[in-house]
Amino acid sequence: MSSSSSPHARRWKEQRWLLDAVVRTIGVEWDQARIGSKSRPAGAEAEAEFRAVAARIKRYDDFDREFAVQARKRAKMAVQYEQEGRFVAARENYMTAALLWSTACWPLHEHCEQLHTYEKHVNDCFAGYMRHAPQPVSRVEIPFEGKFMPAYMHLPREPRAGETFPCVIIIGGMDSSKENMVSMYGDRFLERGFAVLALDGPGQAEAITRRIFFTPTNFGDAAEATYAWLRTQAYVDLDRLVVRGTSFGSYFGTVFAAKLGARIKGFAATGVCQEPGCDTIFNAASPTFKMRFMFMSGFEDEDAFDAFCKGIDLRPLAPSITFPYMVVAGEKDQLSPIEHTEALFDTIPGPKRLVIFEGANHGVAGAPSVTNGEEKVTMIADWLLDRVNGKPFTSERWFVDASGTPRITKYA
Repeated sequence: MSSSSSPHARRWKEQRWLLDAVVRTIGVEWDQARIGSKSRPAGAEAEAEFRAVAARIKRYDDFDREFAVQARKRAKMAVQYEQEGRFVAARENYMTAALLWSTACWPLHEHCEQLHTYEKHVNDCFAGYMRHAPQPVSRVEIPFEGKFMPAYMHLPREPRAGETFPCVIIIGGMDSSKENMVSMYGDRFLERGFAVLALDGPGQAEAITRRIFFTPTNFGDAAEATYAWLRTQAYVDLDRLVVRGTSFGSYFGTVFAAKLGARIKGFAATGVCQEPGCDTIFNAASPTFKMRFMFMSGFEDEDAFDAFCKGIDLRPLAPSITFPYMVVAGEKDQLSPIEHTEALFDTIPGPKRLVIFEGANHGVAGAPSVTNGEEKVTMIADWLLDRVNGKPFTSERWFVDASGTPRITKYA
């Protein structure tokens, strides 16, 4: 990256040698698990391919090159299969190629020709996937502040005349993109009859290449823009709308959901980034987090960014959260200490459920409680389905112990 147009984070410069040593020793998941989430929409075969690519990476600067090499190979195969009329094989290879290209974008923290070229490849490959997708998928451009937020709308099937679907808006985290939010086969929300809007909001993935930057509050503006667009879609049941967040999407999505308020039936997230000011993730975790978020927010000066971060705080929004609110988190989250989410829940007046897995990390993984307990995404999908169906529930705190058994206490 050029020194003139990329964020200037002190630890990134000072600890770069250490970061490369850690990548050589531990691999590309030195800071958090990402291979599974990046590849999972395309299935087990794609995850194995991602891990093979990851094994070739020996330093941070290898990351985008190696994933781009594999993406080109997979995209070439997809084109060949499509020309041969092998449309299922084409579908699967286009999806895998799109995910590989998206992963190649992640370590680039400046607006450069390389990033924009990679993003074009993401879009081209995902367009190939859409031509042969097993369910209807359409490209969406949502007007926002004189620009457009990119998204994909997935439907469980072609709607019959007058038919409407409940809809879940999925908001990922720092590393997510709209391409890796919906599985090609057996998606948990599509299987439950939801329409799924996968959104790149302010600062995320393709939106950042359009210079739509994150601010502490503008996911609320994004919510209004998204709702206005959804009102124009005849197949969406606006009375059965929910929001789902992941990782930093637990912040983005909370701001988004709070703006919609009574217009949604519930919000749920896995993983937390809810520490006011985000000191742990930006100043104690891998320096890549701060670099990435400075880029997402349009900052090159670290001191200015540090002042900006003081506004990243959900506490002022808590009194307005009167819709059903659920978070599934790891007890030992290394990026956002769980006590901050506990304190947030204490001030939320609406119906709520906090599920904490004993010993689990930020990704709600890496502990016996996760292995033995209920699968977290299934839990989220069923809980949100119950919300759009109007099923009552009790405000509770669940602590899932190592045996997978939840210990349940009620909130006052």
